[in-house]
Amino acid sequence: MSKLLRRVAVTVLILVAYNSVILASDATNGQESIIDVMGKVSDHDYFEVIGGTKIYLPRIFLAGGEWYFFSSTNAAVASGEFIKSDAGLLRLDGTPISFDLSITSHLIYVWLGFLLTFIITWIAANRYKRGIGRETEPRGALQNTFEVLFVFVRDDIAKEFIPHSKYEKFVPYLFTLFMAIAFMNLFGLLPWAAAATANITVTATLAGITFFVTQINGTKDHWQHVFMFPGVPAWSRFILTPVEILGLFTKPFALAIRLFANMLSGKIMIVSILGLIFIFTDMFGAYIGVGSGFFWVLLTAALYFLKALVALIQAYVFTLLSAVFIGMAAEEHHHEHDETSVAHAQDVQL
Repeated sequence: MSKLLRRVAVTVLILVAYNSVILASDATNGQESIIDVMGKVSDHDYFEVIGGTKIYLPRIFLAGGEWYFFSSTNAAVASGEFIKSDAGLLRLDGTPISFDLSITSHLIYVWLGFLLTFIITWIAANRYKRGIGRETEPRGALQNTFEVLFVFVRDDIAKEFIPHSKYEKFVPYLFTLFMAIAFMNLFGLLPWAAAATANITVTATLAGITFFVTQINGTKDHWQHVFMFPGVPAWSRFILTPVEILGLFTKPFALAIRLFANMLSGKIMIVSILGLIFIFTDMFGAYIGVGSGFFWVLLTAALYFLKALVALIQAYVFTLLSAVFIGMAAEEHHHEHDETSVAHAQDVQL
């Protein structure tokens, strides 16, 4: 156990040091500011790999009613039809992009998150088909980890908050959601990578999928409690129905904002604290800047452990709340108590 902790600590320190090297390169190349904090968390038209190599991604967009396909942003500019501006690509006549389907760095990390989830599940499924894990004990760290996580999602999330007669069909979705979000969150720990979940578009899409899964599986009772409210006076429906309809949309909205805000703030905090080394160097000289660097590096290393924990917690919270919303919509209600309440209310009015 102590060897494992030492290896983890060394890995974190290497990541922090590598992050410092990348920031130092940016600080050297930057003209307007010492450290471009938002540039580290924003989406890009290139995919950066270890070593700082940038792979520029295809651009697919609609401008002026016409579709354009280019191998990269540079290719679009080189074509002579577009120019770069602060607002992005613009056609020479000033027409902006009206609809953009370009592949971006965050989209690549979304694909990687789901691809890793698929690969791990596929490997585990093949082992179970061969009887490993069914007829014998699970073998290897990968299968044991998979089983722990799968059983956790199934028993402590799906089974706990979704009716027992229905929870099994939602386990694959919830497990995929948990694993993919966890991977996307953890990618943000890599100095050259980015957390796709720090993009509101990504979190809103994930929350939107949960919204549609929830509403599609809503029971008749669910919709009655949205529009009809059994057991309450008729006049109160004019107030309660709009509130309930609004509540259908505020739930996924809260899901998207919670995940987005937590992952964005974590990356900004790490970059900002490491950036203090170069800010202090620029303000007070190399001795103070480098001398204070020891403290900032240790603080960043501690934040790395915290951010890794937050990455897993946020994946758990998103999956848990998705299960809660699905369970509330899929639950069958009993109205005997509601009918009794209505009768009692009528007696009181009489």
